[in-house]
Amino acid sequence: MKLPHKIATLLYCFNERDEVLLLERAQEPNRGCWSPPGGKLHTDEGESPYACACREAREELGLAIQPADLHLTGIVSEQGYQGSAHWLMFLFEVRMKLKVLPADHREGNFRFFTRSALDKLNLPQTDRESLWPWFWRHRGGFFAAHCHCHPDGRNEWTLEEASDG
Repeated sequence: MKLPHKIATLLYCFNERDEVLLLERAQEPNRGCWSPPGGKLHTDEGESPYACACREAREELGLAIQPADLHLTGIVSEQGYQGSAHWLMFLFEVRMKLKVLPADHREGNFRFFTRSALDKLNLPQTDRESLWPWFWRHRGGFFAAHCHCHPDGRNEWTLEEASDG
């Protein structure tokens, strides 16, 4: 299926209690769902995934970070996501612990959640099915995965590489 290819970063940030920061998205994709903050690469400028993650941390979270403050924890490709695009996503864990909740942003509002609280949240289907389970299983390590998103809502996942932290 011929669709645009979009490249994005996601930032997995934690506070001192190891609660994860999530954004209740005010815009598509995934409006109304809770997701890690992040955004699209400025591909027209040749921006790298690490530079994008640092820029998004500054813009959305007010954090001044460098690539050394990030751990690449995953690379995920989603083929035909919501029938509108193919996505290539770089998942980064921010090494520093957040001390305060970031201010609400035009992208949505922020809250910290315990790991167990994620089960009760409105998460994107792909996050609930595989991204969060693989993130927790390989936290501190790395995983790469591909998802073929079918028009009927089914998702076919392939874990392409994984190492524990």
